[in-house]
Amino acid sequence: MNIFVLMKRTFDTEEKISIQSGAIQEDGAEFIINPYDEYAIEEAIQLRDEHGGEVTVVTVGGEDAEKQLRTALAMGCDRAVLLNVEDDLEEWDQYSASTILYHYLKDKEASLILAGNVAIDGGSGQVAPRLAELLGFSYVTTITSIQIDGGSASIERDAEGDVEVISAELPLVVTAQQGLNEPRYPSLPGIMKAKKKPLEELELDDLDLDEDDVPYKIKTIERFLPEKKEGGKVLSGELQDQVKELTDLLRNEAKVI
Repeated sequence: MNIFVLMKRTFDTEEKISIQSGAIQEDGAEFIINPYDEYAIEEAIQLRDEHGGEVTVVTVGGEDAEKQLRTALAMGCDRAVLLNVEDDLEEWDQYSASTILYHYLKDKEASLILAGNVAIDGGSGQVAPRLAELLGFSYVTTITSIQIDGGSASIERDAEGDVEVISAELPLVVTAQQGLNEPRYPSLPGIMKAKKKPLEELELDDLDLDEDDVPYKIKTIERFLPEKKEGGKVLSGELQDQVKELTDLLRNEAKVI
Protein backbone atom coordinates (compact mmCIF):
# COMPACT_ATOMS: atom_id res chain seq x y z
CA MET A 1 0.00 0.00 0.00
CA ASN A 2 1.11 3.53 -0.75
CA ILE A 3 0.07 5.37 2.42
CA PHE A 4 0.41 9.07 3.16
CA VAL A 5 -0.16 10.88 6.44
CA LEU A 6 -0.89 14.60 6.71
CA MET A 7 0.82 16.09 9.77
CA LYS A 8 0.72 19.53 11.37
CA ARG A 9 3.11 21.13 13.83
CA THR A 10 1.13 22.64 16.71
CA PHE A 11 1.76 24.23 20.10
CA ASP A 12 2.35 21.80 22.95
CA THR A 13 -0.95 21.16 24.73
CA GLU A 14 0.69 22.34 27.98
CA GLU A 15 2.04 25.53 26.43
CA LYS A 16 0.79 28.87 27.75
CA ILE A 17 -0.21 30.99 24.76
CA SER A 18 0.88 34.62 24.72
CA ILE A 19 -0.53 37.30 22.39
CA GLN A 20 1.19 40.61 21.77
CA SER A 21 -0.10 43.25 19.34
CA GLY A 22 -2.59 40.73 17.99
CA ALA A 23 0.08 38.14 17.13
CA ILE A 24 0.72 34.79 18.82
CA GLN A 25 4.23 34.74 20.29
CA GLU A 26 6.17 31.64 19.28
CA ASP A 27 9.60 32.52 20.68
CA GLY A 28 10.58 29.94 23.26
CA ALA A 29 7.34 27.98 22.87
CA GLU A 30 7.31 24.18 22.65
CA PHE A 31 5.80 22.51 19.59
CA ILE A 32 4.62 18.95 19.00
CA ILE A 33 2.91 16.78 16.39
CA ASN A 34 -0.77 17.64 16.45
CA PRO A 35 -2.15 14.94 18.83
CA TYR A 36 -4.88 13.79 16.42
CA ASP A 37 -2.24 13.37 13.72
CA GLU A 38 -0.41 10.95 16.03
CA TYR A 39 -3.40 8.60 15.78
CA ALA A 40 -3.18 8.85 11.98
CA ILE A 41 0.56 8.12 12.02
CA GLU A 42 0.13 5.10 14.29
CA GLU A 43 -2.70 3.68 12.17
CA ALA A 44 -0.70 4.15 8.99
CA ILE A 45 2.25 2.24 10.47
CA GLN A 46 0.00 -0.60 11.64
CA LEU A 47 -1.66 -0.87 8.21
CA ARG A 48 1.72 -0.90 6.48
CA ASP A 49 2.96 -3.64 8.81
CA GLU A 50 -0.15 -5.68 8.08
CA HIS A 51 -0.45 -5.14 4.32
CA GLY A 52 3.02 -4.03 3.24
CA GLY A 53 3.94 -0.85 1.40
CA GLU A 54 5.35 2.46 2.55
CA VAL A 55 4.26 5.31 4.82
CA THR A 56 5.14 8.89 3.89
CA VAL A 57 4.40 11.71 6.33
CA VAL A 58 3.82 15.14 4.77
CA THR A 59 3.50 18.62 6.25
CA VAL A 60 3.02 22.16 4.96
CA GLY A 61 5.09 24.64 6.94
CA GLY A 62 8.60 25.91 7.54
CA GLU A 63 11.95 24.41 8.46
CA ASP A 64 10.96 24.31 12.14
CA ALA A 65 8.61 21.42 11.27
CA GLU A 66 11.57 19.14 10.53
CA LYS A 67 11.73 18.19 14.21
CA GLN A 68 8.18 16.86 14.17
CA LEU A 69 8.77 15.07 10.87
CA ARG A 70 11.82 13.35 12.40
CA THR A 71 9.65 12.31 15.33
CA ALA A 72 7.17 10.73 12.90
CA LEU A 73 10.07 8.90 11.23
CA ALA A 74 11.24 7.70 14.64
CA MET A 75 7.73 6.36 15.31
CA GLY A 76 8.07 4.21 12.19
CA CYS A 77 7.19 6.19 9.05
CA ASP A 78 9.41 5.41 6.07
CA ARG A 79 9.75 8.82 4.45
CA ALA A 80 9.00 12.46 5.26
CA VAL A 81 8.24 15.42 3.02
CA LEU A 82 8.34 19.08 4.04
CA LEU A 83 6.41 21.35 1.70
CA ASN A 84 8.26 24.47 2.74
CA VAL A 85 6.23 27.61 2.12
CA GLU A 86 8.04 29.79 4.64
CA ASP A 87 9.86 31.90 2.05
CA ASP A 88 6.87 32.23 -0.28
CA LEU A 89 3.86 32.80 1.97
CA GLU A 90 3.46 35.08 4.96
CA GLU A 91 0.35 33.18 5.99
CA TRP A 92 -1.59 30.21 4.71
CA ASP A 93 -4.99 28.75 5.51
CA GLN A 94 -6.96 25.55 4.89
CA TYR A 95 -7.47 26.44 1.23
CA SER A 96 -3.77 27.12 0.73
CA ALA A 97 -2.66 23.96 2.54
CA SER A 98 -5.08 21.64 0.74
CA THR A 99 -4.15 23.10 -2.66
CA ILE A 100 -0.42 22.69 -1.98
CA LEU A 101 -0.94 19.12 -0.76
CA TYR A 102 -3.03 18.34 -3.84
CA HIS A 103 -0.27 19.45 -6.19
CA TYR A 104 2.19 17.24 -4.33
CA LEU A 105 -0.09 14.18 -4.11
CA LYS A 106 -1.95 14.30 -7.42
CA ASP A 107 0.50 11.99 -9.21
CA LYS A 108 1.64 9.88 -6.24
CA GLU A 109 -0.94 7.07 -6.71
CA ALA A 110 -1.86 7.09 -3.03
CA SER A 111 -3.85 4.11 -1.78
CA LEU A 112 -4.81 5.73 1.51
CA ILE A 113 -4.35 9.19 3.02
CA LEU A 114 -4.75 9.63 6.77
CA ALA A 115 -4.92 12.81 8.82
CA GLY A 116 -6.00 13.92 12.26
CA ASN A 117 -9.66 14.78 12.67
CA VAL A 118 -8.79 18.36 13.65
CA ALA A 119 -5.73 20.38 14.58
CA ILE A 120 -5.75 21.56 18.19
CA ASP A 121 -4.79 25.11 17.20
CA GLY A 122 -7.34 25.98 14.49
CA GLY A 123 -9.80 23.12 14.94
CA SER A 124 -11.45 23.55 11.53
CA GLY A 125 -11.03 19.98 10.27
CA GLN A 126 -11.09 21.25 6.67
CA VAL A 127 -7.78 20.32 5.08
CA ALA A 128 -8.31 16.58 4.59
CA PRO A 129 -11.87 16.87 3.18
CA ARG A 130 -10.77 19.70 0.87
CA LEU A 131 -7.85 17.58 -0.32
CA ALA A 132 -10.12 14.58 -0.94
CA GLU A 133 -12.41 16.76 -3.04
CA LEU A 134 -9.49 18.02 -5.13
CA LEU A 135 -8.14 14.49 -5.64
CA GLY A 136 -11.58 13.05 -6.37
CA PHE A 137 -11.22 10.55 -3.50
CA SER A 138 -13.96 9.42 -1.14
CA TYR A 139 -13.39 10.46 2.46
CA VAL A 140 -14.60 9.46 5.92
CA THR A 141 -14.06 11.62 9.00
CA THR A 142 -13.69 10.87 12.74
CA ILE A 143 -12.88 7.19 12.25
CA THR A 144 -12.35 4.91 15.26
CA SER A 145 -11.57 1.72 13.32
CA ILE A 146 -10.44 0.78 9.82
CA GLN A 147 -9.91 -2.64 8.25
CA ILE A 148 -8.48 -3.01 4.74
CA ASP A 149 -9.40 -5.99 2.55
CA GLY A 150 -7.92 -5.76 -0.93
CA GLY A 151 -9.22 -2.61 -2.54
CA SER A 152 -11.92 -1.84 0.00
CA ALA A 153 -12.13 -0.63 3.58
CA SER A 154 -14.56 -1.32 6.42
CA ILE A 155 -14.69 1.70 8.72
CA GLU A 156 -16.27 2.64 12.01
CA ARG A 157 -16.71 6.32 12.74
CA ASP A 158 -17.78 8.37 15.71
CA ALA A 159 -21.29 9.68 15.07
CA GLU A 160 -22.33 11.94 17.97
CA GLY A 161 -22.14 9.27 20.66
CA ASP A 162 -23.03 6.37 18.36
CA VAL A 163 -21.03 4.31 15.85
CA GLU A 164 -21.56 4.42 12.10
CA VAL A 165 -20.22 1.53 9.97
CA ILE A 166 -19.15 2.43 6.43
CA SER A 167 -17.74 0.50 3.47
CA ALA A 168 -15.58 2.43 1.03
CA GLU A 169 -13.32 1.74 -1.92
CA LEU A 170 -9.67 2.76 -2.14
CA PRO A 171 -8.16 5.25 -2.80
CA LEU A 172 -9.55 6.94 0.27
CA VAL A 173 -8.97 9.82 2.68
CA VAL A 174 -9.79 9.29 6.38
CA THR A 175 -9.38 11.42 9.49
CA ALA A 176 -8.51 9.89 12.85
CA GLN A 177 -10.50 10.35 16.04
CA GLN A 178 -9.32 9.68 19.59
CA GLY A 179 -9.80 5.98 20.34
CA LEU A 180 -8.58 4.75 16.96
CA ASN A 181 -5.41 3.40 18.59
CA GLU A 182 -2.74 4.20 21.17
CA PRO A 183 0.14 6.06 19.47
CA ARG A 184 3.58 4.63 20.21
CA TYR A 185 6.48 6.59 21.64
CA PRO A 186 9.62 6.80 19.50
CA SER A 187 12.13 4.20 20.71
CA LEU A 188 15.86 4.82 20.90
CA PRO A 189 16.52 2.53 17.90
CA GLY A 190 13.71 4.32 16.06
CA ILE A 191 15.28 7.70 16.79
CA MET A 192 18.65 6.49 15.50
CA LYS A 193 17.10 5.03 12.34
CA ALA A 194 15.14 8.24 11.74
CA LYS A 195 18.39 10.15 11.21
CA LYS A 196 19.07 8.05 8.10
CA LYS A 197 15.55 8.02 6.67
CA PRO A 198 14.84 10.35 3.73
CA LEU A 199 13.36 13.78 4.47
CA GLU A 200 12.61 15.63 1.24
CA GLU A 201 12.07 19.39 1.16
CA LEU A 202 10.07 20.98 -1.64
CA GLU A 203 9.06 24.59 -2.27
CA LEU A 204 6.20 26.05 -4.31
CA ASP A 205 8.41 26.26 -7.41
CA ASP A 206 8.98 22.50 -7.24
CA LEU A 207 5.20 22.01 -7.45
CA ASP A 208 4.82 24.49 -10.34
CA LEU A 209 3.00 26.89 -8.03
CA ASP A 210 3.48 30.49 -7.00
CA GLU A 211 1.91 32.50 -4.20
CA ASP A 212 -0.93 33.73 -6.45
CA ASP A 213 -2.06 30.11 -6.90
CA VAL A 214 -2.58 29.58 -3.17
CA PRO A 215 -4.09 32.81 -1.82
CA TYR A 216 -4.91 33.22 1.85
CA LYS A 217 -8.72 33.41 1.87
CA ILE A 218 -9.32 33.82 5.59
CA LYS A 219 -8.74 37.27 7.06
CA THR A 220 -7.99 37.40 10.78
CA ILE A 221 -9.69 40.45 12.30
CA GLU A 222 -8.50 40.08 15.88
CA ARG A 223 -6.80 37.65 18.23
CA PHE A 224 -7.38 37.71 21.97
CA LEU A 225 -7.24 35.40 24.97
CA PRO A 226 -10.47 34.43 26.75
CA GLU A 227 -11.32 36.28 29.93
CA LYS A 228 -9.74 34.79 33.02
CA LYS A 229 -12.24 32.77 34.99
CA GLU A 230 -12.62 33.35 38.70
CA GLY A 231 -12.21 30.46 41.09
CA GLY A 232 -15.27 28.50 42.14
CA LYS A 233 -16.97 28.90 45.50
CA VAL A 234 -17.49 26.11 47.99
CA LEU A 235 -20.64 26.43 50.04
CA SER A 236 -20.70 25.25 53.62
CA GLY A 237 -23.20 24.93 56.43
CA GLU A 238 -26.57 23.25 56.62
CA LEU A 239 -28.17 22.15 53.36
CA GLN A 240 -30.98 24.68 53.58
CA ASP A 241 -28.47 27.46 54.17
CA GLN A 242 -26.41 26.30 51.16
CA VAL A 243 -29.52 26.32 48.97
CA LYS A 244 -30.39 29.86 50.07
CA GLU A 245 -26.82 31.09 49.48
CA LEU A 246 -26.67 29.40 46.07
CA THR A 247 -29.96 30.99 45.06
CA ASP A 248 -28.73 34.41 46.14
CA LEU A 249 -25.49 33.99 44.19
CA LEU A 250 -27.27 32.89 41.03
CA ARG A 251 -29.74 35.77 41.25
CA ASN A 252 -27.56 38.65 42.39
CA GLU A 253 -24.02 37.77 41.29
CA ALA A 254 -24.31 35.48 38.26
CA LYS A 255 -27.68 37.02 37.28
CA VAL A 256 -28.91 33.83 35.64
CA ILE A 257 -32.22 33.56 37.51
